[in-house]
Amino acid sequence: MAALSRWRSRSGGCFVPSSGPAGTLIGAAALVYLIGCFGVTVVFNVPMNEALAGMDLSSGATRDYWSQTYVPRWTFWNSVRTCAAALSAALMLFGLLWMTQGQATPT
Repeated sequence: MAALSRWRSRSGGCFVPSSGPAGTLIGAAALVYLIGCFGVTVVFNVPMNEALAGMDLSSGATRDYWSQTYVPRWTFWNSVRTCAAALSAALMLFGLLWMTQGQATPT
């Protein structure tokens, strides 16, 4: 969690907690997004797209690759990215809610 150390914006009011439950949730959200969205895109989806782009679009082998290999594999990894994005958003939301609950002052 050292990467999420406290920082202040130029307006002076924003910070990201570096410890406690809020910091852990926000850090987990960043990690899930980095691995589950960005990592999956770079490692799986982009190479598949590049392989498909290099094929002769009029050949039967390309049609077979498209229907039997590319679509099922790309759809699976896109579903992983979607779930990771949803989980990351939920973790971020809970982390921010936790952080604001700790800052709330009674009126």
